[in-house]
Amino acid sequence: MWSMGVPWWEFVLRGVVVYVFLLVFLRLTGKRQTGQYAPFDLVLLLILSNAVQNSMNAGDNSLIGGLISASTLILCHVALAQLTFRMRWLERLIDGHAQVVVQDGQVDEALLRRELISPSDLAAALRMGGCLHTHEVERATLETNGTITVVLKKR
Repeated sequence: MWSMGVPWWEFVLRGVVVYVFLLVFLRLTGKRQTGQYAPFDLVLLLILSNAVQNSMNAGDNSLIGGLISASTLILCHVALAQLTFRMRWLERLIDGHAQVVVQDGQVDEALLRRELISPSDLAAALRMGGCLHTHEVERATLETNGTITVVLKKR
């Protein structure tokens, strides 16, 4: 329980590498993947966590090793939050930028395809924003967290 099979610094190094890998991987999959979890997205995340477990702990199942790995991931997360708060260019690199999906009732179909947003996903977001038709929309924006915010035209 207390004896580790690998040195403590190896847990830290492995944790940082896995954290960066998953951050890049999830960023490349697009905003939809991080903002609107469908059941298959959640299953993917659960399987990913299991898949990278052994790469983080090198087969060591000690309590200390697990605590070091968990602490490393939390520290990476806190450090990245601090860095992105202080450096706007890094925030844009990590989070991307908001993109207009609907402008004055016109849908940007190319953006929907690029971000893998189906027409039914867009329709659901518009309904949540209080409208039934795109012609009612002044602007709908795909935010950096994957949600779609809707501003209705003045009536």
